[in-house]
Amino acid sequence: MRRLRSSTVVLGGMGVLAATITACGSDPDKRCVDPVTRETLPSYECESGGGDDDNGGTTHRGSYYYGGSIRDNRVSGGSFDKKAVDTGGFGCSGSGGG
Repeated sequence: MRRLRSSTVVLGGMGVLAATITACGSDPDKRCVDPVTRETLPSYECESGGGDDDNGGTTHRGSYYYGGSIRDNRVSGGSFDKKAVDTGGFGCSGSGGG
């Protein structure tokens, strides 16, 4: 039987630890979406711009939508509330905060 070197074991363990931390701490997917039609929009439709609406500034019709999936250019299965979306992942507890 072949013995693993200690450096191989340490590097493998660090990889698993990094994957666990990243999966638990990562944010859900964020998309710009029309809140009425639920169609995906370009990101600039959700970004805050300079200027106000009365003085010729740009208005934005989109809101950020978190998680879920896209089918036929429409989102489903997520939420406009980031805290309502459970990112899950390897090593995370199933209880959501909130």
